[in-house]
Amino acid sequence: MKIQLIRNATLVVQYANKKFLIDPFLAEKGAYPAFPNSLRQDQRNPLVQLPMPTNKIIDQVDAVIVTHLHLDHWDEVAKEVLPKEIKMFVQNDDDAKEIQNAGFHNVEVLEENTVFEGIHLTKTKGEHGRGDILKLAGLVCGIVFRHQSEKTLYVAGDTVWYDGVQDVIETYHPDIIVVNGGDNQFLEGGSLVMGKDDIYEVCKAAPHAKIISVHMEAVNHWTLSRNELKGFIIEKGISSNVLVPDDGDSYLFE
Repeated sequence: MKIQLIRNATLVVQYANKKFLIDPFLAEKGAYPAFPNSLRQDQRNPLVQLPMPTNKIIDQVDAVIVTHLHLDHWDEVAKEVLPKEIKMFVQNDDDAKEIQNAGFHNVEVLEENTVFEGIHLTKTKGEHGRGDILKLAGLVCGIVFRHQSEKTLYVAGDTVWYDGVQDVIETYHPDIIVVNGGDNQFLEGGSLVMGKDDIYEVCKAAPHAKIISVHMEAVNHWTLSRNELKGFIIEKGISSNVLVPDDGDSYLFE
């Protein structure tokens, strides 16, 4: 298994000889306005450039997984550059219809027992915040990847730590966990994705797993920097458990 962070939550996952593109956010730096009611209103999204050309990112992709339709996970450039016949996996019928309306015609809703080319893909639940903000944030999902030749991978998606994440860990015992860890927030409503304390809870629940924190420093409403997270994991003694990649970094797990 090879996992490469592209930018934000965009990942390229090579798993059991198949290449998955997750949450493609492919615009040039500054293509979109800042998310409102949040920090850095003077900066346009994405805040940083892609680490490689778009054609290299999408080259020979076997399937795309879109965990939800927020702009920083599925953007206009992704709609334009991805082949319309490519296999697309989404969380529900509403998202499937929207992606089909963008011209994609090989769209499948993830279930608990989805199988793609011998790879088991299990949709998992997430909570994109806590309390009232959940109504505004909408539905999201994560994915567990399983194959007899690979370690088990859990891509948690846009979720905070809550008992649903713990249930996934206890059920599937993932060896690798990717969390969205930028502690992104609006000015009211609290964390939309994991902050450092959430990541610490993941570590305690899965002490033998490698945890990769992504979704950092790429859109204007982030509040947790890579440097702050690195300092925190050293302080907590979990720096061997938690990986904090820069855009473009990749990891090989055998």
